[in-house]
Amino acid sequence: LKRGNARYVSDAQVCESDLEARRHAVAASQAPWASILSCADSRVPPELLFGGLGVGELFVARNAGNLVDTDVLGTMEYGAEHLHSPLILVMGHQRCGAVAAACDVVTKQAKFPGSIGQMIAPIVPIAQSTQAMPGDFVTNTIHENCRNSAKVLTERSEILTELVHEGKIKIVTAYYELDTGKVEFLG
Repeated sequence: LKRGNARYVSDAQVCESDLEARRHAVAASQAPWASILSCADSRVPPELLFGGLGVGELFVARNAGNLVDTDVLGTMEYGAEHLHSPLILVMGHQRCGAVAAACDVVTKQAKFPGSIGQMIAPIVPIAQSTQAMPGDFVTNTIHENCRNSAKVLTERSEILTELVHEGKIKIVTAYYELDTGKVEFLG
């Protein structure tokens, strides 16, 4: 991590052309055009998935399973209310381990140690609700988990609900395909 950061500081063009200038331009303030809640999976870096965007363009919160907890909710509220980011994207991805684990709880009565079981607990009811749907169980659950997280944002936040109602922000969901690199926006 230290070597990577040193490389970024000394040769920022490795990431994006003229990234050093962009870094200086946004050092004093930020105005991201989108806030993103995505999975912590190392294969799903939003800044790269959306075209290698530069510093200061995306306001990102990540955790396993792209779930809404107090920290994520506060982050999304801050992005929308204080940074005036007009878009919130909740993005799941192909072969999500957190969702697959919740599906295993439903189908195999799997148990997970430590905080992992508690972390995936909110996904288990979603998996139960999608189990009988046609198609791939895990993929259906990933899609529905994204929709649920988007719904939770407005159910638990008066700030986001008001901003959506006023037309100041839009909340959308998406699914990233690891195999193709494509992002599918969900209905």
